[in-house]
Amino acid sequence: MILSRVICLAIGYVLGLFQTGFIYGKLHHIDIREYGSGNAGATNTLRTLGWKAGLITFLGDAGKAMLSMLIAWLLFREKYPEAVHLLEMYAGLGTVLGHNFPFYMKFKGGKGIACTAGFLLAFYPPLAVLCLLVFVVTVAATRYVSLGSILVSLCFYIQLLIFGQMGHIRVNAGLLPEVYAVGAVFTILAIWRHRANVKRLLTGTENKISVSKSGDLKKNS
Repeated sequence: MILSRVICLAIGYVLGLFQTGFIYGKLHHIDIREYGSGNAGATNTLRTLGWKAGLITFLGDAGKAMLSMLIAWLLFREKYPEAVHLLEMYAGLGTVLGHNFPFYMKFKGGKGIACTAGFLLAFYPPLAVLCLLVFVVTVAATRYVSLGSILVSLCFYIQLLIFGQMGHIRVNAGLLPEVYAVGAVFTILAIWRHRANVKRLLTGTENKISVSKSGDLKKNS
């Protein structure tokens, strides 16, 4: 099944290369990486181009993770029925890797949170419910999207462990350690991609979310 894992990672990576925010920016004659935080993900698109652009970017990035998992399921549901959901995880992880590290953008992509959200919804929707609540409450209370994203990644992993031990993750019990390991990679990637945000949070210099309908189109110097 090693080849199947590689195939799913590759499928995810290729789909992850579709950078919704970058493409949306190019359609509006800007390189989103030259504005705001310099990130190509949903949050920076939201800040720079407004709510519509942010929503489109989020949906596009979440959707590509869900699509990669659907393809993995279609390819392997009959051959590996007890492992297909693990293979879906690899497809979702590949999407995050492609989104975060697109080779054609010199490996400078997004932070993978929207992709992870799409993965959660497709993999096991109950995981997404508490994660959404944690994100909304955190951002509403602090206006720090980065803090909400970090807490969501931790919330996801804690829930994954709990639901896995309760038998709610639909894989062969012998594959659970690998499910936990792949889940840990999602969480570690999310936190690592927010490492600069963590430093700013600790020093009190992190930017709070404040977005107008049209965004703040201010190019970096």
